[in-house]
Amino acid sequence: MTTTAPPGRTARRCPRPSHPMAAPKGRRASARGPGRSIAALELADGPARELIARRGAAGSTLLIDREASTGADERLIAHLAADEPPGNAALICSLYAATAPESRRCRRVTESDATAVPEQEATPVPVERTVVLAARGAGLRIEPLPSRMSIPELRWTIREPGATGARTVSLRDAIAAIEGYEPLCAITRGAIARHTPDPGLSTTTLRSELTRVLESPIVLNRGLREAVLARVEREGWSLSEIAIRCGRVKRDSRGGQSGETSWLARRIGVLPEGGQSEPTVWVHSDVLALIAREGLGISPREVELA
Repeated sequence: MTTTAPPGRTARRCPRPSHPMAAPKGRRASARGPGRSIAALELADGPARELIARRGAAGSTLLIDREASTGADERLIAHLAADEPPGNAALICSLYAATAPESRRCRRVTESDATAVPEQEATPVPVERTVVLAARGAGLRIEPLPSRMSIPELRWTIREPGATGARTVSLRDAIAAIEGYEPLCAITRGAIARHTPDPGLSTTTLRSELTRVLESPIVLNRGLREAVLARVEREGWSLSEIAIRCGRVKRDSRGGQSGETSWLARRIGVLPEGGQSEPTVWVHSDVLALIAREGLGISPREVELA
């Protein structure tokens, strides 16, 4: 994938795209013409513009910024290879729109763009596919980064819309960001398998992070949280009742008892732990099993995320 950066606008919307638009059979590819609209750009002055995706050579996709009403003044944002995940188009458009106007550099679309193959311009070190965070449009991916060794190492990174660069995160933090083990663990396994034989690239940190995630007794609590809240909303149970079933009871000065709802809310990630500003997405597997079996009367397997 090759990218350029363009003139300044503010994005009105940037929805998740479907697969790139295919050119009609029998028609020669062109660097100019129709395309699938991805986002509208609002300007302080001048004609409104839009971001579109257009079919390129060998199944590639051209991302273009152009005047919305006339299709004129086309600027190339990026040229995506055929095997790029569809979500990458939305991510790039989001980053493009969030970049300060004075920092955007782009060039006009030319006829040669219709026959160019982006793989010919790819970097020699592979970069794993991006996982887009639907909630905020950030992108998680594995990239080769400088390390204390003489060779780069593969690490997970996150790039937020508008950020000037990517931030390194652990696999555990990446999993927490999407509250799911997949596809991140699968991508990590694939990256380790593909790049371990390469003497010029280290996978040691990535491998140790995967091992820690798979062997840790601390697990995601999303499935448990959904089960508890579903029981409360659909069957009229209270958090106090579920906490009492777990043996978490408190008594007032008159001898009355109730469940420790704050304990339960913290374990399922509804309330933050003491001293923290945000609820945790993690819970110990023993506590998960306790709440599932005693509090809800179900098997822990029903709330454990694969």
